[in-house]
Amino acid sequence: MGARSSNTNKPQNNRSDGHLLEYFRKSFVRGGGANSGPTVAPVAFVATGGVISDYPDGAGTIYRAHIFTSSGTFTVTTAAAGSFPNTVEYLVVGGGGGGGTGNAGGGGGGAGGFRTGTSDPISSGSYIVTIGGGGADAGADHQPNTTGLAGGDTYWGPPSIPSGYSAAGGGGGAEENGSNNGMSGGSGGGGVRNPGGTRASGNVFAPTSPLFPTPAPGQGNNGGLGDDNGPGYGGGGGGGAVGQGADATPTSLGNGGAGSPNVYAHGPTNPVTYAGGGAGGGRPGATTGGFGGSGGGGNGSNNTTNAASGVAGLGGGGGGGGWNGSESSGGNGGSGIVVVRYAIASLTATAKATGGAISYYGGKTIHTFTSSDTFINPASISNVEIVMVAGGGAGGTNIGGGGGAGAVLEGSSITLPASTYTITVGSGGAGTKSLGPATPGTASNTTISFPGPYTWTANRGGYGAGYPFTAAQPGGSGGGGVSDQPSPGSSTSTPSTTPLGTLTSYGFAGAPTSGNYQGGGGGGAGQAGQAPPTPAQGGAGGFGRRLPVTFHDPIVAPSDTSNPFTPQRGGGLGSPGPLGGYYVAGGGGGASYPTSVPAGGAGGYGGGGAGATGSNNPPATDAQSGVQNTGSGGGGAGYSPTSSSTSGNGGSGIVLIAYPS
Repeated sequence: MGARSSNTNKPQNNRSDGHLLEYFRKSFVRGGGANSGPTVAPVAFVATGGVISDYPDGAGTIYRAHIFTSSGTFTVTTAAAGSFPNTVEYLVVGGGGGGGTGNAGGGGGGAGGFRTGTSDPISSGSYIVTIGGGGADAGADHQPNTTGLAGGDTYWGPPSIPSGYSAAGGGGGAEENGSNNGMSGGSGGGGVRNPGGTRASGNVFAPTSPLFPTPAPGQGNNGGLGDDNGPGYGGGGGGGAVGQGADATPTSLGNGGAGSPNVYAHGPTNPVTYAGGGAGGGRPGATTGGFGGSGGGGNGSNNTTNAASGVAGLGGGGGGGGWNGSESSGGNGGSGIVVVRYAIASLTATAKATGGAISYYGGKTIHTFTSSDTFINPASISNVEIVMVAGGGAGGTNIGGGGGAGAVLEGSSITLPASTYTITVGSGGAGTKSLGPATPGTASNTTISFPGPYTWTANRGGYGAGYPFTAAQPGGSGGGGVSDQPSPGSSTSTPSTTPLGTLTSYGFAGAPTSGNYQGGGGGGAGQAGQAPPTPAQGGAGGFGRRLPVTFHDPIVAPSDTSNPFTPQRGGGLGSPGPLGGYYVAGGGGGASYPTSVPAGGAGGYGGGGAGATGSNNPPATDAQSGVQNTGSGGGGAGYSPTSSSTSGNGGSGIVLIAYPS
């Protein structure tokens, strides 16, 4: 992007707010080379931002990748010189579309757009990174004519839009509503039945947003067609990065289109597949199909069990909801990702194990797991430090309480014998919307398992209460209460012990309410949720917990309000907190009601989503989601008599393993 980077932009925050660990590096310098002019010592880039992953490509080149699963800033402080090129390679994936619902099932959500580039010129300066969130599912909320929502667009580049690179959000899956079209997007959403009409799928679209050049490059594939003959009445699968969504048949749900593998994040020995389409849903007569595409696509449902969400950080589409006398919800889309990589001179150390993104800081080797993987060490490793964060709970519906954060587990001076350790990173709970009874999706635990069998477990966060039907859920940190469901969720955070040692657990309860129209804050890993400060204002989420100093970088970039996409909010690794940055697992804020009071409760430091503001008149606002890979709780949804509001998703978890280099 060359000279365009002269526009300096400070770090910013948005609904995917916060910065994952930023491991800053010194210059890598090796011997000079002969030129026709003066000798210039080869110097690689010096850059910051995201999770750092250093690896060899097997052909003699060492790469550094900056991995962003939440919004941040990629800053080049020193340009390359000599034989090192001033170019980068990049991967950009949009947020996946949400799955549809309906009394014949719903179409699968389309995957987020998938784009890569090589040899892109770049110079010193700051480049904004905005990660598209996953689209919300259509929700089993008794509202007709509702498709899944489109995923958010992902962007990286200078502030002079559209000078950088964007990947469009995936199209939402269809609901039986007259047209039955899946939405267009980076990849299109799947269609559903339409007796007497045309079965239509979502198409890859040519965006007109200023984020995209004209014409926009291809980013994915079309969604599949739904079936209108029965008995399954299945929805079509959402499109994926390299595969079209499958059409449904009378007895088969449409599978999601396949995603695309890419090596930029972790190297050729550990490729990652991105942007799989969500599968369609239907009725019990559909006995086959319904599998999400490789690359994070969610499975569809053929009954009253809610469909699976797309995987966060992969841009997968959500699965279509099912029907068996009543509707089930579709799955939310998975958030997107940006990876930027470039050549460096050498590694500062040699890792003693494989798995995750590997970086070197403060004399330690650090493995960062933002998604499930394996940690394999051929020989025993001593003095190991471990941090585990579970998935955060979603906010509640209808003047909802804030979601509770996932538990944070910490341990040090641990010896890991030679083995294969299975890392499962917990997913955040799926927010939903409702004008009636609705229960948010349940977050999942984060675990480390090894032969024995033994497992360390961090307990998932509890979802917030929903007025007047859903009680707050207990969890690592508990969800906040609401009017008529005033009791908050309790904390189930407990130490986790295996023969290799005990990890201490941190988590707090959500806040109760006094019976007025407002939501209590969800508990955080460092503080209980906060009670509403006024009779109608939502309570703030509890603070998160600061990571151990091993995982701190000495440079923490300040936050500001220069984000051109969405307003700033606090929270996330590297964001301000009572002692500075590096917080995880903040609680979600509770919703307020009505609009005559301030906005909903703030999310807790560490990435908690803010609660929404309700309204006596439509539309009610949607809540903010917890930041990915912080295990934070989502905000509680607002309320309006005639329109539903979506509660915030919980943030996915993370695992950090460090040992002496």
